Amino acid sequence: MSDNVVSRIKGVLSPVVTPFDADGNPDADRFVRHCRWLLSNNVGLAMFGTNSEGNSLSVDERIVLLEKLIESGADPARMMPGTGCCALTDSVRLSSYAAKLGCAGVLMLPPFYYKGVSDEGLYRSYAQIIEKVGDARLRIYLYQIPPVTQVGISVALIERLLKSYPRNVVGIKDTSGDWSYTKSVLDEFSGHGFDVFAGTETILLATMRGGGAGCISATANVNPAPIHELFETWQSADADAKQDRLNAVRQVFQKYPMIPALKQAIAYWSADSSWAKLRPPLIELTDDQASALVSALRQSGFQMPGLRSGAD
Repeated sequence: MSDNVVSRIKGVLSPVVTPFDADGNPDADRFVRHCRWLLSNNVGLAMFGTNSEGNSLSVDERIVLLEKLIESGADPARMMPGTGCCALTDSVRLSSYAAKLGCAGVLMLPPFYYKGVSDEGLYRSYAQIIEKVGDARLRIYLYQIPPVTQVGISVALIERLLKSYPRNVVGIKDTSGDWSYTKSVLDEFSGHGFDVFAGTETILLATMRGGGAGCISATANVNPAPIHELFETWQSADADAKQDRLNAVRQVFQKYPMIPALKQAIAYWSADSSWAKLRPPLIELTDDQASALVSALRQSGFQMPGLRSGAD
């Protein structure tokens, strides 16, 4: 297993927001530009996650965006696309494609439509996906987000998957909002080559101190460099102060629906209003919300270096 551990992705990843064109289709050109900006700020790409509106995208749409990104020269070793779907066959198709492309891994939601499913049912779902993909390059990062899915990934299920598929099940993104769960996973598995990513930068420092691998966070879409800096310097004397500054920015965004707020910030700092579009059922911020968000961010000194400023 040691060879598998050495080359794994670490650090800060962004669930890349998905731009849409005037017809409501994914805008590949804007998507590629944003991905390349994130990569230039030392942030990896967890596209097709929650904040990517991933579950509003078809399998074919996800595949096309991945193809366009790799055609642009982006390194698949810095990618962890979301491939967890309600339909097992969709998860197999996406996961197989990502593995063949050489992606660092896939971020896999549990099948989330049915509620109250057992650990046995979840185990069989993951096991069938792994067996049907049948590719040693497949690396699965479990996606624990019960506030959204209402389906949890227990410590016992992780232990069973690791025993059966130690080369395929290699980590987790924990967006449970329950530090006791995060700590239990860190304590049980991080010392054995299982990579724990915080689901928000607000607990990045605590996660790193517990042996974690980094974070996969919505606001890495807009605040990538400072989050990466904390990852790199988490053992420094001023790490707690850096964490506080990250939390302050996060708190501004959390006053609004997160996905439209992220897109509004990108639209403003890139001077490209098309970025504000969402795919129904999600809708944009109101004009008043958008103005208040930008005002609060500007007052905090927030910037997105490398994008054209909407204030110019």
